[in-house]
Amino acid sequence: MSEDFSRFFAPGRVHRQIYTDPAIFELEMERVFGAAWIYVGHESQVKNPGDYFSTHVGRKPVVMVRDNDGALNVVHNQCAHRGAMVVATEKGNAPEFTCCYHGWTYHLNGRLKAVPLNHGYPKDFDPNNPKTSMRAVPRVKSYRGFVFASMAADGPSLEESLGHIITSLDDMIDRAPDGEIEVAGGTFKHAYDGNWKVYFENLCDAAHPLFTHRSSIEASQAQSDDVYSDGSGEIAIRQMRQNAAPYSFWETQVGIWTYPNGHSYLGDYHDDSKLVAALKDPVFREYIAALEQKKGKAEARRILEVRRWNSNIYPNVSLMSQFQQLRVVHPIAVNRTVVQTFNFRLKGAPEQMFRNTIAFANIVNGTGSLVLTDDLEIYNRIDLGLSSEGTEWLQVGRGYHSDLPEAHEGRRGINSTSEVYIRNMLDAWLGYMNRTPRHEARSAS
Repeated sequence: MSEDFSRFFAPGRVHRQIYTDPAIFELEMERVFGAAWIYVGHESQVKNPGDYFSTHVGRKPVVMVRDNDGALNVVHNQCAHRGAMVVATEKGNAPEFTCCYHGWTYHLNGRLKAVPLNHGYPKDFDPNNPKTSMRAVPRVKSYRGFVFASMAADGPSLEESLGHIITSLDDMIDRAPDGEIEVAGGTFKHAYDGNWKVYFENLCDAAHPLFTHRSSIEASQAQSDDVYSDGSGEIAIRQMRQNAAPYSFWETQVGIWTYPNGHSYLGDYHDDSKLVAALKDPVFREYIAALEQKKGKAEARRILEVRRWNSNIYPNVSLMSQFQQLRVVHPIAVNRTVVQTFNFRLKGAPEQMFRNTIAFANIVNGTGSLVLTDDLEIYNRIDLGLSSEGTEWLQVGRGYHSDLPEAHEGRRGINSTSEVYIRNMLDAWLGYMNRTPRHEARSAS
C-alpha cells in the first residue's frame, strides 16, 4: 500500500478506516512500530546476570536480558534453526537460552553456543555467523533505567525522539529520595476488542470521566466519610469523586500539553489533599522529610510541584509519575489490544508509599476496577460502532481554533478538554505512515 494516508484526514476530522482496516494495521506494525522507539522494559527487571524479561515490539517477540558481563541486550525471541520462539516465560533467570524444539543453545547476548547433531549441514553453515544467532534488535537505548528499542537501523536518537516528554521520565525518578526506582509487585494485564490507538486517545481525555465513570462517581458520593479505611479506600473514594469535576474545573485548573512525535501529558486534576495524602499525613510528611534530606528543600519543592497525570510517550507507553504507574500497549490485531500495567517502588520512600501505589493500581488499572471496566466497555463500543454504516468521518476537532503554541515545539489546549493531543498523535501517525520527517506531516490539525 503506497498511497498517501493524508486522504484519511480533514481539518478536525479523521476517517474511521484507520481504526478498522486490517491492511492499514499491518502497515502500522511495519511503519510505526517498526520505526519508532518502543518501550520494552525497565533495567530493574533484569538486575543480575541471567535475568530476562520477554515482551514484544509491535507483534515481534523480543527478550530483554542481562548477560554475564553485565551488559543489557534486547534480542529477537527466535531460534535460528526452525524459527521457534525460544523463551516462553515472561521473566526469570537462566545461564543460557535453549530452544525446546531441537536444543539449539544460545549465550545470553544471543550468540549461538551449541548445535546438537552438528554434522551434515551445507559447507556455508557457520555457527559463528551472526545470522545463526538470536539476532539483536538494531538499536537499544536506556534512559535512566527506562529501556527503549527501535527496529530501524538508523533514525533520530532516543533523546531526539522523546524531546520534552523526557521530563516525565525524569519526574518519575526524581520523586525517589534515593534517586532510583524499581519495578515491584505484580503485573496487571487486560485485553479489549478494539484498536490500539483508541487507548491512547482516552488516557488524556478530560471530557469523558463525568459521563463514562458515572456509576462509580455516584457510588463514591454515596459513601460515608466516617467509614473506616486503612487508606486504600480513601484513595478510591477520592479518585472516583474527582472524576465528577465539572467542566468549569477542567477548563481552568488542569491543562493539556503536546509535543512533536505524538507525545503529550494531561495536567494533574488531583492534589495531595484530594488523592495522595494530605500534607499533614504522617507518612507523607516522612516522605517529604526524606526527599528534603537527600535533595535539599528547594529541589524537593520543585519535584513536588510537578503535577502531571497521564504522560503518553507515543506509540506504546503511558506513565503516571505521582503514583508510579506505567502502562504498555501491545497491538495484537486491528480490533484486539493487550495492555500491561507495572508498578514502581521509590527507593528511600516509606513503604506505605508503595502500598498506596498498589492500592491505586487496583482502583484504576486492576482487571476488576470500577474505573477501568468503564473504559474497556467504551473501547469495545467504539469497535462495534465503527463497524456500522454510520458516519465515516469522526470528529477530533474540539479546541481546533483555540489551541496555542507552546515551548519545546509543542502546542497546548486553551483548556484541557481540547482534543489537541489526539490531533498531535495523528500527526505523528501520518508522519510514520507516509514516511515523512516530523513537522512535515499534518493530519487533523
